[in-house]
Amino acid sequence: MKLKHYQKKMTQLQNPIPITEIPLKQNISLFLKREDLIHPQISGNKYWKLFYNVKNYLEKNTKNPSIITFGGAFSNHISAVSFLGKEQNIKTLGIIRGEELQNNFNENPTLKFASENGMDFHFVSREEYRDKENIQILFQKKVPEALIIEEGGTNNLAVKGIQNMLGNQTKDFHYLCTAVGTGGTIAGISKYCEDNQKVIGFKAVKDDSLEEKIVELSGKQNFTLLEATEKYGKITDENIRFINWFYQEYQIPLDPIYTGKMMMKIFELIENKFFPKNSKILAFHTGGLQGIEGANQMLKKQNRTLINF
Repeated sequence: MKLKHYQKKMTQLQNPIPITEIPLKQNISLFLKREDLIHPQISGNKYWKLFYNVKNYLEKNTKNPSIITFGGAFSNHISAVSFLGKEQNIKTLGIIRGEELQNNFNENPTLKFASENGMDFHFVSREEYRDKENIQILFQKKVPEALIIEEGGTNNLAVKGIQNMLGNQTKDFHYLCTAVGTGGTIAGISKYCEDNQKVIGFKAVKDDSLEEKIVELSGKQNFTLLEATEKYGKITDENIRFINWFYQEYQIPLDPIYTGKMMMKIFELIENKFFPKNSKILAFHTGGLQGIEGANQMLKKQNRTLINF
């Protein structure tokens, strides 16, 4: 693989990302930065979290490069890494949570897509998956030349990549909002935002160690974590209605795990006067739209309303 070709392709995608205003009747200004548009498959924050990890790795390993990483059945990170591997001729291996998926992973849209991109899988039980550090050590011994990336892509190089989501476009906003999974995105926004800006993260997963992890990665405590939902990992009918309404109203698709829950919560906060008058709010659309097919597959089996775009 030609490293220059890789760098050229990555540079071509660093054009300004559109910021769309979400018209409101209140005396609050709300905007959405469409990071989901940066790449059709390596979408949103995943693009930037992988950027320096892969760039630095390829500068040192141009022969037989490979990536080993972790994720669940509908992981946006697994999907993104698999496509990056295909596009850049890098072997990829996904350590997948849930050994019951081993014999029917082709029924799962995310894993089917990843497999078609050439990703190999190693399925482990949920109990084994909790000890990811031990799995990482095992595979580092097996494939010492491989790049091993943490679940969700969160590490110091990922945080460095997130700074590219900020710039002159984002300096004038009072609040910067993002959904929070493994904490890398909010850590990058926290670390590289303007001193006068307030950062709000909307937790999409239950993890009591998140705040400590974010502070460790960002070196700052200029952020607030709010609950995006009381039902972590669940897709509620209320959220489906909001996502469908939001698309009909603004023609912007949201995913049901991260951005859909974040935007619904932001609307609720605005309605409840959480933000001072004349606040200018910027929310980041971090992608994740690949998961909608799998979500609809589940919703259909449950005879529930589907997400419609």
